[in-house]
Amino acid sequence: MKILLFGKNGQVGWELQRSLAPLGELVALDSQSVDYCGDLTHLEGIAQTIRDVAPDIIVNAAAYTAVDKAECEHDKAHMINALALGVLALEAMRSGAWLVHFSTDYVFDGSGNNPWSESDVANPLSIYGKTKLAGEEAIVASGCKHLIFRTSWVYAVRGVNFAKTMLKLSQDRDSLKVINDQIGAPTGADLLADIAAQAIRVALQRPEVSGLYHLAAGGQTSWYDYANFVIDFARQAGVDVKVKPESIQSVSSTAFSMVAKRPLNSRLNTSKLQQTFGLYLPKWQSGVTRMLTEILEK
Repeated sequence: MKILLFGKNGQVGWELQRSLAPLGELVALDSQSVDYCGDLTHLEGIAQTIRDVAPDIIVNAAAYTAVDKAECEHDKAHMINALALGVLALEAMRSGAWLVHFSTDYVFDGSGNNPWSESDVANPLSIYGKTKLAGEEAIVASGCKHLIFRTSWVYAVRGVNFAKTMLKLSQDRDSLKVINDQIGAPTGADLLADIAAQAIRVALQRPEVSGLYHLAAGGQTSWYDYANFVIDFARQAGVDVKVKPESIQSVSSTAFSMVAKRPLNSRLNTSKLQQTFGLYLPKWQSGVTRMLTEILEK
């Protein structure tokens, strides 16, 4: 079996290189790859890559993720998040390959307090969310066999993330302001990669599982409580934390000026995924603890 991975050096793509390797021959690409085109802004190039590699499974971990910048780079975001997905999906349909893709909670408007289900109506607030939804729709419209995983608040030891930012700020500042009205579940790139690999194994045996799934760590938190968890962990680990617990201020989203509007409710109902694939999703704290341990040991 042959697997073609786009976006190998992103947070999720890096972990997918590990989790997909035991499944078959892996061809992993990024936008700078030489032997094959892995640049999702080059639509003809990625179509030719799929034809040349002839994979059984196409996995896309590449995306335009600069949420605020997308508001003024609509064409580029649409190219990478939507048009390129249409090409991948059509090539998957033509060849009979599976297409695995990662999407986002930003396809929802963040209203209410209930976890979003796959059947809920999408209503993105931002250009980023709209282009990600368009990518999902292109996959479904193609008729190809697919697994689409919507997730939220992704982090990894590799790259920049909220936890790393809080660790740095807590050592540099006497006080912090952190948003308290956006609720979600921090989800590790390693968890996403491992679940995707497990789901692929099942899908190869049961094509009827093709579809859209919500995938996030268990539980929920706010950015404010997440920050407190991270900083408290660092303090207990012996890190010289400058900011005191009482100096971490809880504020609403309106306290910060952001170009793109963020959903307040990023809760995702993952029962469909767990039931379909027989999987258990650990609480968000376990993955974050593991990440922080790795970071602080370096």
